[in-house]
Amino acid sequence: MKQGKRYLDAKKMIEETKLYEAKEAMELLEKFPKAKFDETVELHVKLGVDSKHADQQVRGTVVLPNGTGKTLRVLVFAKGDKAKEAEAAGADFVGAEDLIPKIEKENWFEYDVIVATPDMMGVVGRLGKVLGPKGLMPNPKSGTVTMEVTKAIQEIKSGKVEYRLDKTNIIHLGFGKISFGANKLLENYTTVIDAITKAKPAAAKGQYIRSVAVTTTMGPSIYINQK
Repeated sequence: MKQGKRYLDAKKMIEETKLYEAKEAMELLEKFPKAKFDETVELHVKLGVDSKHADQQVRGTVVLPNGTGKTLRVLVFAKGDKAKEAEAAGADFVGAEDLIPKIEKENWFEYDVIVATPDMMGVVGRLGKVLGPKGLMPNPKSGTVTMEVTKAIQEIKSGKVEYRLDKTNIIHLGFGKISFGANKLLENYTTVIDAITKAKPAAAKGQYIRSVAVTTTMGPSIYINQK
């Protein structure tokens, strides 16, 4: 794939064989030639686990101290008092069975996260084939199947992110915007890395964190020295 001038100019700023300290990496990202939009800063962590085994799964959530730079739209499946609570807490959309045809037949996906009360999972489960591939299915491990609706909404709105392994044992996630500056990005980065480190499965053998890279949406990767 042919890379643009901006990408190539940014790549020239990186010493290819060097492992950068985290602070140094964030400062370098800040110096990259700027895009015409506020790029997301991404983290890619390769782990020494095998995601095919249930006892080596790495998945969880963490609230970023400086948020993600993106306001997420939250859809809540709830009824009665819990539906009213969701509306009061700032949910963007609240509903129950009435939302099934809208999602199934109208391809309605104007939301980023779905929260559901446990009693609604029978209803939400009917949407598994639609929501699953998009990573939108609520899950107790990510705190999105809960009776604590207000807490869930507030955490999502304030910068809660989910991390999970893909099939190649890599975690990919956005942890801020380039406009945050190096210090805020470093705070968010440290929070995520600490969470991933603490989530090390007991069954994991050998080196746990194999490689860590950060990049901007349109930029090259910088590899970080993560002991």
